[in-house]
Amino acid sequence: MQRSARSSIGICSLGLFGYGTFALDLLFTLRFPQNHTQFARSCPKLRSSKSELSVIRSSERRGFSKMFRSAPKCFVRFDLLILLLASILIWAGVAQAQETGGELGGGAGIFRPKNPEAKRSSNPSRSGPRTPRANPAEIEEKFQDAIADGNDARDARKFAAAESSYRAALRLKPRDSRAFYGLGNVFVDQQRWEDAEDAYRKAVEFAPNSPESLVALSFALVQPRTGAVNAKRFADAESFARRATQLQPTNAVGFDRLGVAMIARGIFNSETEATFRRAVQLDPNFILAKAHLARVLLHMKRYSEANPLYKSAIDQAKDAPTLVLIADGLQAEQHWNESEPVLRRALELDSQNPGALFLLGRRFAVYEKYAEAEPFLKKAVEVNPKNFATHNLLGRSYLGMGRLDAAFKTYEQAAALASDADRKQLAGTFGFGGVGDGYLKARRPQEALRAYQRALQLDPNNTELQNKIAAARGRT
Repeated sequence: MQRSARSSIGICSLGLFGYGTFALDLLFTLRFPQNHTQFARSCPKLRSSKSELSVIRSSERRGFSKMFRSAPKCFVRFDLLILLLASILIWAGVAQAQETGGELGGGAGIFRPKNPEAKRSSNPSRSGPRTPRANPAEIEEKFQDAIADGNDARDARKFAAAESSYRAALRLKPRDSRAFYGLGNVFVDQQRWEDAEDAYRKAVEFAPNSPESLVALSFALVQPRTGAVNAKRFADAESFARRATQLQPTNAVGFDRLGVAMIARGIFNSETEATFRRAVQLDPNFILAKAHLARVLLHMKRYSEANPLYKSAIDQAKDAPTLVLIADGLQAEQHWNESEPVLRRALELDSQNPGALFLLGRRFAVYEKYAEAEPFLKKAVEVNPKNFATHNLLGRSYLGMGRLDAAFKTYEQAAALASDADRKQLAGTFGFGGVGDGYLKARRPQEALRAYQRALQLDPNNTELQNKIAAARGRT
């Protein structure tokens, strides 16, 4: 299974469902027939009246030189393409992660949980003698200030400072849901899905009737994770979102997230349709809800209803995060070239957008243009330093350029952020194992031994690495 996943990528649907699963909220998951959208008319490769399904394969025998290769093309109808997308829901994220450097996951740029409410004190620096033990009013004031500091830092994308402030608030009031909710928001902004889930679960534990926390937790649960037990998380996501809509029947985002959770579970029926229609009814300008409704209608072969909704969503996509989702959808269909102008437009609107930086770097890495990928990936790491996928793809780019020392260092940074499944990936050909191979080819057996040993630490049962270590020792 690992080899199969490593050697091919199928068409997959969005997450920021782009980055590998339905969790990424695609605005543009399918290529439409000619004249269905303005976007199709602007992209030459999208003008065909039929969709082309290309499968990208990698050749392990030839390493990076032929890492991406197109298999024979076949024509499919849109409804069949949707069925194919559903069938690869579980493993597509793993395959794409290994071939193209991972996934950012989940539409964080579109669905941005609002900050917890806080009222900053008018006199944060108190004068006069301090009491040995603060009274409840003083604790609440300091708590509010810490939450406000966290909100300000988050809005400024100073994620480390935001996390520190929210944790300071927790030390003052360890059972207050607002601090956990704020922490979850910071983790969502960085695509740290497991951390976000943990924080939001705590927020819901201490405030079980908070629609905001329930919706945010549902959002975190549908994000793609390598090696995770998706079925249970998706079911939980539906349950929490449904609870939010019951508590707040006028919450358009709640209904949208409920529909997304149902899609993640493979549920395309009249209830899913009604859920998204309710979201659009509550907020007619809700772009994502329109796109999600269009996806359901397409799956149900109701093309005459779906196409206008998609066109409306794409026409309204004027901001960087929405453009990123469109580009991610193109890349999921291997339309790498067409994604570039969309991403550059997104960066014109927001030069610090981590999703746009990552995807543009990945666009160049796919075509082995690693030197062109490097500046975008380095900037993405600076903006979002705790994202595994970005570090991993940057390390792979260094490996592709033969900059072995830089690759080793970058993979080491990625290892600190890796899940168990990701750690095994880092031990392989496109990780420390590949760095060791490069060192050995460059007649640097001591460095090769170090790289192989590091790989074995990440994947202790890998007999191939054990053999390589023995061979490297024989050359030292």
